[in-house]
Amino acid sequence: MKRSIHPTGAAKPIAPYSPAVRSGDLLFLSGQIALDPVTGSLCLATIEEETHQVMRNLGALLEAAGAGFDQVVKCTIFLSSMEHYHVVNEVYAGYFKEPYPAREAVAVKSLPRSVNVEISAVASLAR
Repeated sequence: MKRSIHPTGAAKPIAPYSPAVRSGDLLFLSGQIALDPVTGSLCLATIEEETHQVMRNLGALLEAAGAGFDQVVKCTIFLSSMEHYHVVNEVYAGYFKEPYPAREAVAVKSLPRSVNVEISAVASLAR
């Protein structure tokens, strides 16, 4: 059985998807961009700010499901350019501790709303 997770105060999806779905002990977090859930605007001043907002959005989904970053087992990072890789990596590392989640980071031709970074994740809710 699956259950959709929609945090209070989070931005509503602009397409037919759930921000997060729990299925058994797994939590699947849809790709998050740097959308400020309060203002609805994008936080794109710097790649650091953009990445922090993406991580805060992922954190809000995890919290709404009763989880935290320590339960994330897999992430996928989509970048508009591999030139952002180093900075995104530095910000990303601040949200996790060892053992780190499995991960890949890829550059793509374009991302929704012309952002520079989108991150999705899978978390294990098994205790």
